[in-house]
Amino acid sequence: MRDKSAATSLPTPATLMNVQNAVVGLRGRDLFSTVRGLTLQGMQHPLRNTKHALALGKQLGRVLLGDTPYQPHPSDARFADPAWSLNPFYRRSLQAYLAWQKQLTLWIDESTPNPDDRARAQFIASLIGDALAPSNSPLNPLALKELFNSGGGSLIKGARHLYDDLLHNHGLPSQVNKQAFEVGKNLATTAGSVVFRNELLELIQYRPLSEKQYLKPLLIVPPQINKFYIFDLSTEKSFVQYALKNGLQVFMVSWRNPDARHREWGLSTYVQALEEALDVCRSITASKDVHLLGACAGGLTMAALQGHLQAKRQLRKVASATYAVSLLDCQIDSPAMLFADEQTLEAAKRRSYQQGVLDGRDMARIFAWMRPNDLIWNYWVNNYLLGKQPPAFDILYWNNDNTRLPAALHGDLLDLFKHNPLTHPGGLEVCGTPIDLQKVTVDSFSIAGINDHITPWDAVYRSTLLLGGERRFVLSNAGHIQAILNPPGNPKANFIENAKLSADPRAWYYDAKQSAGSWWPEWLNWIQARAGEQRETQLSIGNARYPAMEAAPGTYVHVR
Repeated sequence: MRDKSAATSLPTPATLMNVQNAVVGLRGRDLFSTVRGLTLQGMQHPLRNTKHALALGKQLGRVLLGDTPYQPHPSDARFADPAWSLNPFYRRSLQAYLAWQKQLTLWIDESTPNPDDRARAQFIASLIGDALAPSNSPLNPLALKELFNSGGGSLIKGARHLYDDLLHNHGLPSQVNKQAFEVGKNLATTAGSVVFRNELLELIQYRPLSEKQYLKPLLIVPPQINKFYIFDLSTEKSFVQYALKNGLQVFMVSWRNPDARHREWGLSTYVQALEEALDVCRSITASKDVHLLGACAGGLTMAALQGHLQAKRQLRKVASATYAVSLLDCQIDSPAMLFADEQTLEAAKRRSYQQGVLDGRDMARIFAWMRPNDLIWNYWVNNYLLGKQPPAFDILYWNNDNTRLPAALHGDLLDLFKHNPLTHPGGLEVCGTPIDLQKVTVDSFSIAGINDHITPWDAVYRSTLLLGGERRFVLSNAGHIQAILNPPGNPKANFIENAKLSADPRAWYYDAKQSAGSWWPEWLNWIQARAGEQRETQLSIGNARYPAMEAAPGTYVHVR
């Protein structure tokens, strides 16, 4: 059993935003409405405003006298430079900033008695507070040191980077040096071939890397909002190579990047395409059933496919299902979702249907505002104030390799977030069949990230409970992407697990046990036990009906 102190430090999985916010979007009018309401509340209570202004003045007086009543969070890297604590000017500016933030929070709490209004106001205040941090100023001590050391060169380079981002990155700081990577050259390099293609996807079969292989193949289903090669980055991070080296036959879905011509592609369209890919895997490997592994929206699509197969009495085609950071229960409580009323949802649908797609760049901007200090202001300082190139980081390159969602699928996702239909039998209909996940009796393995702000771990846990069959849930000590990319050998990796899946995520967490290392070997043992007999490795790719075509990573992955 976990230490009781763990119960008091139960992780809060969602910060300000999550995947629903990225799909729904945020309208400027909704943000303005909240600010206007807060302003009117303040105007109606001048005495309260005066009280807080005097309190802030008192705190600032202490700061001017050299007192340091506040400390930034230990993990806040913005103020790690010693100048923020040793230099009198920087120390006072930091203390004044922290005092203002605290008093603003207290003022909002007292000015907005309605909990929803208060949560919306605190959300906006946090964005404003992060933007106005003294670390974002040109007077940042790191920026001044770099300016002196470079002889003014950092200022010129920073201005050049800012100009380039205004032209080519929609005004946001670039997160990665895109010239450092190329798909098929130093990313997605595992050998294989496309063996099937339809309008929506290419199916890649990878060459084996083991002397023997298990009979039942693995089909990986990536999210539609990202490219597939998150599962095949560098050699040491490649989940595909890990599975191949351990005797699994591996197939990969590479989704097509849709444009306005494909606006009518909805969830049912994707489920039908995935069913075709599943049958191709069965044909090539001569296996009656296939293991499925889906991530994020790919896991949702995979679950819908299984519900559809169950309704057709064909669930025997699926050997097992692995869900990585996947939401089936779409109930998420976060301040930003309070902006998602009926009008906001309908406006989001109209926008995507008018354009034909939801542009991945729009989603990327929302994702960046989920963690602005890490994904915006950190690069503001690095790129513009220090004049440095953004890092050459393969995960960030993948994250910035945006795709689009067709309007119909975007609308289906909005309806899922609005109605949460998978939580009750028959609530969702796919390809003309009602879905009941409790009747999907396939063994399942679910992975969540304890620091995941996109698909919060407690929602992923509740999603696991919707499934029938034998279920296993593992909580990795990472965020959304690192929960998946968690290869053995990472000294920081660990995970917690509790075989008893109680109805309450908190109760599960309280009794869970922590294990050092990656969850990958645990999953490997689990799937190998269900993978059928081993046989001599077949080196050929495809078969007479589905011959090998283009070499991996295929053609769809290159579509911009």
